[in-house]
Amino acid sequence: MSASYVIVGDGIAGSTAAEELREHDDDADITVITDEGEALYNRILIKEYAKGKMPEGPVSIHETDWYGDRDIDLQMNTLVTSVDEDAHELYTHEGETYEYDKLLVATGGTPANIPVPGSHADGLHHFWTFEDARDIREGMETAENAVIVGAGLLGIDLAAIAGAYDLENAWYIMRGNRWWRYALSLEGAEIMHKAMRDMGIELVLESGVEEFVMDDEGHVDATIDANGERYESRFVGAAIGLNFNTELLQGTNVETNGGIHTDEYMRTDADDIYAAGDIVTFFDPVIEGEAQNGSWGSAKEQGSLAARTMLADQGADVETEEFRWVSSYSITHFDFPFLSFGYPTEGDDDAERKYDETSWRRLAFQDGQLIGGVLIGDLAAQSKYKDLILSGAEVADQKDVLLQESFSLEDLDVDVNFD
Repeated sequence: MSASYVIVGDGIAGSTAAEELREHDDDADITVITDEGEALYNRILIKEYAKGKMPEGPVSIHETDWYGDRDIDLQMNTLVTSVDEDAHELYTHEGETYEYDKLLVATGGTPANIPVPGSHADGLHHFWTFEDARDIREGMETAENAVIVGAGLLGIDLAAIAGAYDLENAWYIMRGNRWWRYALSLEGAEIMHKAMRDMGIELVLESGVEEFVMDDEGHVDATIDANGERYESRFVGAAIGLNFNTELLQGTNVETNGGIHTDEYMRTDADDIYAAGDIVTFFDPVIEGEAQNGSWGSAKEQGSLAARTMLADQGADVETEEFRWVSSYSITHFDFPFLSFGYPTEGDDDAERKYDETSWRRLAFQDGQLIGGVLIGDLAAQSKYKDLILSGAEVADQKDVLLQESFSLEDLDVDVNFD
């Protein structure tokens, strides 16, 4: 009898898992369920679409025919509401039941609302899905002023999108004294600040949002910040984090505190239930502890690994190995590149150096091991840093070498073969 695999979520993790399953099992029943109304698209490119820089076409990755050609049953606009792990069944908002032998949950998250009055006003936009990008593009095309909230990686995307339009004013409100203060020092952040100001973005630091003022029709009209200043803003972009979509697993043995917990093979605590992508808090053997990251490349690798683990657990002759991956996230809005890798906001030690007006590095260490960093301007060393992270070598005592503008791994005094 053919094995039945159900995947909830059609992002890069879920779609990659479906493709991997089909590649190894011609006879398996594979169902992909998504609450979105379209098949897999490129989440990296939606920011360029939102800027008005490209049409919709290049953003899409899979048409629905892609699934049909591979005998994968794609169910769109379908919300899974609960899972019965004993019966190996899941249930949808329309009362449908799907049976599974193996279940992969790759549902990602939903943008968090800012907990202030007016946070549900029309004209307040989150940036996560292709549909969000469409709404943002439409809103920007008619906006005169905009406010952006959220000093992280999605927030700066929204700021750059605002900078791409001919707005009278665009304010970027942050609670701290700099953008992404958990990963950048003031020196590194100022490079990003200048780039945003050059795009016409005014930074409002040491602030926050107290209220969104609405007009009589419920549309945002202005933003009141923590200092009592009023910013006229018919458009607001908010990116303050994600609430992970774990509700469907309530009542199961899956641990869902802060995301779905898995081992290094993407197995949860419940039999025959697996998880991958943004939603996963997994055991990372590289740092020997729990970790979470939301990069596209990481989600793709996790989806592939989860599929192979499911196949192996089902008895297939498929090789599987622990998840060892150094994630990275790049920003391409400015005249210089930006890349973060590993876990740049973690660690007990760090080192940084500025090379010129748009070139800067910061490295994060934990127990002497390199675990992450940020590169601005010059990304040439990224592969060397990633190799060091994967090696587990203790190199924090050799910061001067690591921060040389150009260095070789052979320059380091470590007992590791990088071949």
